[in-house]
Amino acid sequence: MSDSTGSCCSRNSHGSVDAEGRKDLLTPPAEDLAECPVMVGSTVIKADAEAAGLYRDYDGTRYYFCCAGCGPAFDADPAKYATAGA
Repeated sequence: MSDSTGSCCSRNSHGSVDAEGRKDLLTPPAEDLAECPVMVGSTVIKADAEAAGLYRDYDGTRYYFCCAGCGPAFDADPAKYATAGA
């Protein structure tokens, strides 16, 4: 038998709160996410990247990285990656 409301872990199109008012703890809000400018397509949780030191500030914008190898690549040519992410 199928429940029309889904399980407590069901994803919804609104991301953070389901139809019954329960918070979706599995999907961070969009403002908490960033895309790695070096590995385009890799989603990064900003708080995790900051805690691990996986970010750089360049030209007034903070860029978040998906892994330790992306920081040095960004440092070698930040303008290239800043332009690609814009």
